Amino acid sequence: MPSPARRTHFIMTSFEEAETEETVISLHMTYYHSCQEDKMMFRCLNFCKREQIRAGKMAKFGRDSNVCHYNFIDAHVSRIQFSLQLYRKLNSAELCFEIKNMSKKTKLIADQTELCYLNKIDLPWKCIICFGDYQILAETQEGESMDYFETHLPLAEVPNLQERCLPSVPDACQPVPENGISSSMFPSHSKSPIEIDENESC
Repeated sequence: MPSPARRTHFIMTSFEEAETEETVISLHMTYYHSCQEDKMMFRCLNFCKREQIRAGKMAKFGRDSNVCHYNFIDAHVSRIQFSLQLYRKLNSAELCFEIKNMSKKTKLIADQTELCYLNKIDLPWKCIICFGDYQILAETQEGESMDYFETHLPLAEVPNLQERCLPSVPDACQPVPENGISSSMFPSHSKSPIEIDENESC
């Protein structure tokens, strides 16, 4: 039987070698659609429990269940509507989410900033995401873990824009395109590009 001194040393060593517990960054996304009770487009989303996603994985939202982890049962939604990815800023310990519009036929509005196809911006800690008749209130809770993040998906009973009294018209902020070139350098076109899926017509 080890002496009390040795036993105490063993306990202290185990405590010192134990991994430091880290808080997990959490993304709350409150969904709303004016026809959600009739059309049940959110029936494939898990509103009952939090989900964990590996930090290096891109979370995709859209109609195609083979590609997207979060599915909308709605023919008006693109196969991949948008994506979210957690990243760490350069020369910083700060973690944040990046949102990218993956749809060629539908513009995405995040934090009152209009995103065209492949445009992306950093997601603020609290903002509204809109596309078509969909409204998503995104709220981020800070965390330290760089291994994974959590998602929580509540369902709203009233429009998110109405609840927060926010305008639905995007402001003049310019998103950052995937190629790093601002859209303001090119002339605007009145007709937006259309996405053509393999099994659907325009």
